[in-house]
Amino acid sequence: MTHPAEEYRHMKAWKRDTNMLGCVADAECGIPTRCPCGGTIINEVSRNLKYPTDFDTLPGRKYFTCKNYENDGFHFRQPWVFGVQEEVEMLRKRVDAMAAEIAELKYNLTRQNPTTP
Repeated sequence: MTHPAEEYRHMKAWKRDTNMLGCVADAECGIPTRCPCGGTIINEVSRNLKYPTDFDTLPGRKYFTCKNYENDGFHFRQPWVFGVQEEVEMLRKRVDAMAAEIAELKYNLTRQNPTTP
């Protein structure tokens, strides 16, 4: 039987790791600028086939990867295509919001000055 203090420390470490995994999963949106571990993000190109039957893992595929990457779930290794796609979608939403705001401002300007055709 383990000592209660040791069991408590183990439980706290497990909870901290689980919370960190949630933060990493939530942070993978758009183009990453920094890994949750504090490491820098590098552009990596895969050199070999990951799965022979999967076209998506052919050699030459680009990834945003943490410089200190280990396959433990605490570091980023995100496909380049997904990061860029999410970034473009976020930028589109911002442009649409700005276009709506500009249209509203134009309407307000023309409504206040009825002499303009």
